[in-house]
Amino acid sequence: MDSTSVSLLRRLRDPDEHAAWQRFVDLYAPLIFHWGRGQGFSRADAADLVQEVMTLLVRQLPQFEYSPKQRFRGWLRTVTVNKARDLRRRLATRPMENLEAPDAIVAADNDVDVFEEAEYRSYLVNRGLVMLQNEFPDHAWQACWKLVVDGKTGAQAARELGISENLVYVSKSRVLRRLREELSELMD
Repeated sequence: MDSTSVSLLRRLRDPDEHAAWQRFVDLYAPLIFHWGRGQGFSRADAADLVQEVMTLLVRQLPQFEYSPKQRFRGWLRTVTVNKARDLRRRLATRPMENLEAPDAIVAADNDVDVFEEAEYRSYLVNRGLVMLQNEFPDHAWQACWKLVVDGKTGAQAARELGISENLVYVSKSRVLRRLREELSELMD
């Protein structure tokens, strides 16, 4: 599965492409943080790991050549594991209580993802929804949410929002279409 937007990676070649970098951080910082926590780092140290990885990526991604034969997440995981090793060496002078679960250190293996594919897809959809929420009027967002997440009928959502049932369905369609556009290159 190619789970990374090729167009996003292309846009990241320009360090001044702030929107692309923000989108990248929104999508991948929580994943890197999760990987750090999975390697036994405290919340503060996992946050430091995210900063170190992102700093390295700002330098490396402009030259990064995407290969459809390799998964970007595998490469990112390798980068993260290597930075985690560096951080662990620097933290070695600190007392062991800073590592919350030393027995939980995960072996680096490019073929093994911390997130299962279904979990990762769910994660991407949730991140996409959060990132897109501000693109729509509140009533449109609420209409989609009530139908898709809350399981309400169109009539119930319309009544609760004080809008027509037709507008509820149009809103849902627009929000989901935009979400599909946003995630089209992130998932098969």
